[in-house]
Amino acid sequence: QLVESGGGNVQAGGSLTLSCAASPRTSVTYIKGWFRQAPGREREFVARADPIGSRGYYADSVKGRFTISRDNGKNTVTLQMNSLKPEDTAVYYCVANPKYVGFSPATWEYWGQGTQVTVSS
Repeated sequence: QLVESGGGNVQAGGSLTLSCAASPRTSVTYIKGWFRQAPGREREFVARADPIGSRGYYADSVKGRFTISRDNGKNTVTLQMNSLKPEDTAVYYCVANPKYVGFSPATWEYWGQGTQVTVSS
């Protein structure tokens, strides 16, 4: 129901764009966002975008470098990642939920399969 694309390998300071295509089951009215999980670490919130308006909400670790956007007409959500750092290396997951449920991964209902992002120094 959520399919990510756009991961890959990049050098530090570079950019990547992740895209997520949502099925009609994950309605355009759902909150959509991104989590990530680095090796040996727990999944952590990265960003979210509410269904109405253009404001994004970000983890402090990515604020100012990442930008989340959504296209409700296409039911997609995008994460533009700039000034990437080695510590951004992780599997990135697209998520969706009918309502806002905070930053815990356990409370988000819909998950994509994940896409690997590797940033080399």
